Amino acid sequence: MTSTPSGIPGTAEDSAELLPIASGARTRAALRTLIRPDRGRALLGLGVLVGATAVGLLVQPLLGRIVDIVADGRPADALTLPVVLLLVVAVVQGVTTTLGLTQVARLGETVLARLREQFVERALQLPADRLERAGAGDLTARVTGDVARVAEAVRSALPEMARSVLAIVLTLGAMALLDVRFLLAALLAVPVQALTARWYVRRAVTVYADQRVANGAQQQQLLETIGGAVTVRGHRLEEQHTEKSARRSRKAVELTMRSVHLVLGFYARLHIAEYIGLAAVLVTGFFLVRDGSVSIGTATAAALYFHSLFGPVNAALVLLDDAQSAAAGLARLVGVTDIEESAVQLPHQRTEAGAAVTVDAVSHAYGPGRTVLHEVSLTLRAGEHVALVGTSGAGKSTLARLVAGVQQPTGGTVSVAQSAPGPAGPSVVLVTQEVHVFTGTLAEDLRLARPDATDADLRTALATVYALEWAEALPEGLATVVGEGGHRLDPARAQQLALARLVLADPPVAVLDEATAEAGSAGARTLERSAEAALAGRTALVVAHRLTQAVAADRIVVLEAGRVVESGTHDELRTADGPYATLWRAWSGSRAAPHL
Repeated sequence: MTSTPSGIPGTAEDSAELLPIASGARTRAALRTLIRPDRGRALLGLGVLVGATAVGLLVQPLLGRIVDIVADGRPADALTLPVVLLLVVAVVQGVTTTLGLTQVARLGETVLARLREQFVERALQLPADRLERAGAGDLTARVTGDVARVAEAVRSALPEMARSVLAIVLTLGAMALLDVRFLLAALLAVPVQALTARWYVRRAVTVYADQRVANGAQQQQLLETIGGAVTVRGHRLEEQHTEKSARRSRKAVELTMRSVHLVLGFYARLHIAEYIGLAAVLVTGFFLVRDGSVSIGTATAAALYFHSLFGPVNAALVLLDDAQSAAAGLARLVGVTDIEESAVQLPHQRTEAGAAVTVDAVSHAYGPGRTVLHEVSLTLRAGEHVALVGTSGAGKSTLARLVAGVQQPTGGTVSVAQSAPGPAGPSVVLVTQEVHVFTGTLAEDLRLARPDATDADLRTALATVYALEWAEALPEGLATVVGEGGHRLDPARAQQLALARLVLADPPVAVLDEATAEAGSAGARTLERSAEAALAGRTALVVAHRLTQAVAADRIVVLEAGRVVESGTHDELRTADGPYATLWRAWSGSRAAPHL
C-alpha cells in the first residue's frame, strides 16, 4: 500500500499521522536514564572542570596585582612572581580543561550512541502500517536531521555549556570575595539576561518543534514525488506535486526565518545586559577606589572578572539556541523509543492444539474507508504449507504481513504457538520479493540471520537452497563484497540469499510473500525449488505468485476482496469449479492469468 502523504504542519491531517513526540518531562527522564550507567564519568568530568575553572580565576587577581605594583612605582623585579604565576595558571588550566572537556565529550558520545541504538531497535520493530501512516519523511527526518542536531549539541554545546555555567558561578563567587558590592553591581545585568532567556525559550520551543515537523513533511513530499516520478508523469500530476513541494518548502523556510529573527532579537538584548553590568561595575569601582575601600588593582580585577563573564554568559545563553533545537530533536527521538512494546511486538499466544498459527476474525484497514481484510479466520497446522491465492488487491500480502508480525491487525487477533525458537530466536520470518542485499561480504550478509554461524553453517544453508555453487564461484567466495559498490547479485540470486538467511534463522513458521516473483520465467523453477527446500520441516504461509506453488501446497486458501472465499486442496478446488478453478483455467491455459 502507498503511504498517506503527510500534510503541512499544523493541519489535522499531519498531527494524526506523525510518530509520537515525547513531552519535556519524559525527555528529561529518558536523558537521566541514559546517563545513569556513566555517572562516574560524569562526576569525574564535572570535578576536573571545576578545578580548571577555579585555577583560571587566579588570572584576574594576578593582573590586578601587576596593576598595583605599577601604580605604586615599585621596581620591575616585583613583577617576576605574578608573571611566572600567570604562566603556571595558563598551563594548569589548559591541561585540566582539556581533561575535563574530554570526559564530558566521551560521556555525551556514549549517551548518544545508546540513544541511537534504542531508536534504531524500536524503529525496526514498528509495524509497517504505522510507518506508512507517518510517512518515510518523518522517520527519515528523525534519523538524519534530529540525530545530527543532538550529536552536534553533544559534541560542542554540552561541553561548552558545562564549562560556561561553572565559570559563571565561580566568577561571581570570586567577585564577592573581592568586595560584595562588586557582585551586587554585576547582578544588575541578571534581570535583563533572565528576561531575555525567558523571552527566547518561550518562543524557541514552539518554533524549533514546528521546524522539525515541517522539515519532516518536506522530506516526505520529496520522497513521494521522486519515488513515484513515473506515476506522477504518467497521470500528468507534475504541477500538482510541484505545488505541494513548494508549499511545504515555503512552510519550512518561513519557520527558519522566524528562528533567525528570534536569534537576532536574542543577541540584541544580551548586548544591553552587558552594557548595564559593565557600567555598574566600573562606577562601583570608581567610588570604592576614591573612598580607599579597595585598591586600583582590586577594582581592575573586578572589572576583568565581569568582562570575563561576557564569554561564558553569552555562550550559555546563546547555547540555549542549540539546546532548544537539540531538545526538540531529542524529544522526537525519545518519542519513538517510548512507543509501547505492545505496539511493536507480535503476540505469541496459546493456540488450539496442533495449530502453529491461528488467525481469528482479523480485519485490517489502512485508514478510514480503506479496509483490506474483513474478519478473516485461518488456522495453520504445525508443519502445514498453506498457499494464499487471489487476484491483485485481494489482501494476500496484508494477511501475510499480519501473520509475520510486521503489521498489527485493526481487529481480531493473530496467535503464534509457543515453541522453541531457532538459533537466532525468531518465531516467524518473512521473506518478500523485495529483497535487500546489505553492503558487506556475502558471509556477513548471511550472518545477519544468525551471528554465531560458522562458515560450514553458511555453506550448508547455501547448499540447502541450491546457491552454494554460484556462491563459491564468486571472486572471493564467501568473502566477496556484495551490495552497494560490491559484486552485483541478480534478483534470483538475491532471493536465494534471502532464503539462505531463512534457513540460518531456522524459525518454526515461515511466511513467503511472492518470494519467487523476481526470478523471471527462466529461473522460476530453480527459485521455487530453493523455496521448497527452505520451507522443509516448517509451517509455511506462501503468497503464490505462480499457481505451481499452490499445487504443491497442502492447502490452498483463496481470497477475494479481503475475504476467504475458498479453502481446500488443489484437486478439491478444481472440482468445486469456483474462483480457484477459474484462475487455474486461465493460468494453465494461457500462462497469462491476472497478476496473483
